[in-house]
Amino acid sequence: MTKVFLLDANQQPLSPVRISHARILLSQGKAAVFKRYPFTIILKESFNKIKLEQLSFRIHPGGKTK
Repeated sequence: MTKVFLLDANQQPLSPVRISHARILLSQGKAAVFKRYPFTIILKESFNKIKLEQLSFRIHPGGKTK
């Protein structure tokens, strides 16, 4: 599943969205393309009530790389 990066109107990063949701935002005129690589869209209006989800990741200590 590929995600699209999303920025609010103040160019602050939001949680990435699915491609299908990004298409809907673009077709409704609520967002515009900010960058093509990596593909990033920016919202045209700022929303004060959006809660930002804190993203984190873990590295598996037993993981092996070649």
